[in-house]
This record gives sequence, structure tokens and C-alpha cells, in this order.
Amino acid sequence: MKANRKYKASVFSALFSDPDLLRELYCALEGVSLAPDVQVSINTLENVLYMDLYNDISFEIGGKLIVLVEHQSTVNPNLALRLFLYAARVLEKTIKGKKIYSEKKLSIPWPEFFVLYNGEKPYPDEIVLRLSDLFYKPYELGLPEKVNPLLELEVKVININEGKNEAIVNRCKKLSEYSIFIAKARSLKKEFTNKEEAINEVIKYCHKRGILKEFLEIYGSEVLNMLLTEWNIEDAKEVWYEEAREDGLAEGVAKGRAKGLAEGRAEGRAEASNEVKLEIARNLLAKGSTPEFVREITGLDTETIQNLNS
Repeated sequence: MKANRKYKASVFSALFSDPDLLRELYCALEGVSLAPDVQVSINTLENVLYMDLYNDISFEIGGKLIVLVEHQSTVNPNLALRLFLYAARVLEKTIKGKKIYSEKKLSIPWPEFFVLYNGEKPYPDEIVLRLSDLFYKPYELGLPEKVNPLLELEVKVININEGKNEAIVNRCKKLSEYSIFIAKARSLKKEFTNKEEAINEVIKYCHKRGILKEFLEIYGSEVLNMLLTEWNIEDAKEVWYEEAREDGLAEGVAKGRAKGLAEGRAEGRAEASNEVKLEIARNLLAKGSTPEFVREITGLDTETIQNLNS
């Protein structure tokens, strides 16, 4: 493995910064085979930032296929839009110098999009996020309902937590080892009050068992900083949720009290409870939580959540 710090933003993107590993990863995700001599070139854009996070990995296979891969511990419902915007920039770079206004038809690489999920929240083995899920519906203007959108992008979200999608994970040795690494890191994080101690312990654990051995030797102490950063982001998201819960509770209680302490008491409590849920839902959606996660936290029905998100 060759260390390629240019594309490093996380343990995952650092690990898969090697073309041969990316070829293996793609074959595992799609259940296909590619010859070792099929060229893979990394074209992750530098200094391009969406939603406060760089795209993890973008690469071409044989000049005919563009693959964008994101690794996420939480799944943002807007990922299809984010990857759509990013893909446009990648294609712009790919066709640079070609005459887009010429009479000759251009050929561009076929795009594919993956999100690899390894968060702690329960999540399906695999789902598909679509750009069209985010579109306003034109029939709301009184126009005929359109069944098939004229612009679409599908993102396959695959759960790579230990014990999930084993057929996929086992086809890529490094993905399997990464899954074990993260599972052990989370386990030790709960045992140690000091995050650095927990990370050092998981590195020792992996060294003894030959897990990500070459990767850990190449990156050394950088792994500690990368994982610390990832954990700090996860902790920040927990704080955002707690702030949303507290803000919603305060506002809901205040509105409930306004109903009066006597005849409006029961009504006020009911409204306060509902206002708390709605405020929490609004804040979670604003922070990028999925409707499924919001429903799980608040108990609100899907239609209510979708209306808040529209």
C-alpha cells in the first residue's frame, strides 16, 4: 500500500487511498470481477467542501466509470443532492479541454454512488436514496403528476458494521478489517474515559492480530488524530441533538403554560408535549437526520415529519 495523504480526511479515506484497494472495494460492492490491469485513477477534488465534509473518495475505472464513495456514521437525507453537485464538478474536471459545444457527441464515464454506513444507530443492511425524493411535487401547482423525474441520481447506502452485509465485506479484506477496527474502537471508547487511551488500545489490539497491519505501520500516530477527529464530530452531533431537545422542551413548556393553569392545563400539557416533539424534529432535520431517525426519536408519524421537511 502506498500512503497517499493528498486524499486523506478520515481513517476510511486514508485506508482506501490506493488504486488497487479501490478496485477491490468496487468489485466487492457490486459483486463483479475486474482484471488487475484495469486502470484505477483517483480524482477526488481538492478543496471542495459540501455540508462541512469533503467527499471521501472519487475514482475512475478504465476511464469509463466514475465511482463516488462516502463513508458516514450518520446518513444525511440530502446525500443524493450533495453527491449530484459533487459529481457535476468531477465531470467538469473530466471533460476539461473537450469541446462541449462541438457537433461531435462526447462520451463521459458512467457514474455510480455509494455510501458506506458504520454508525451506532440501527440501520437497514441496504437502502437507496434518490435525488427525486427531494424534489417539490409539480402537481402541487395544479399540474399533472409526473411519474418519472427527468433528473435522477441514486445512492446505494450499505451498512458495513461488523456482522452486516458479510458477503460484501468478506469480498474485500481491508473492508472487513476496517469493520473490525471500528467495532473494537467503539467498544474500547466505552471502557476508557480518555479517548486517546482507547485509540492506542485498539491500535495495539489490531497490531497483535494483524488487522490493518500495513496501514497502521504507514500512518502511525496519524490514525489517532484521524479517529479523534471523527469521534469529536460524532460527539458534536450528540450535543446538537441534546440542544434541540432542550430548546424544544423549553419552548413547548412555555406555550403549554400560556394555555393557563386551570382549564387549559390538560390542553397545555398536550400541546407542550407535541411542540417539544415538533421542535426536536425540526432541529434534527435541520442537522441532516433522516426522517426514519426523527420518527424513532420523536414518535411523530411519517406524514408530519415529511411536512416539516418540505
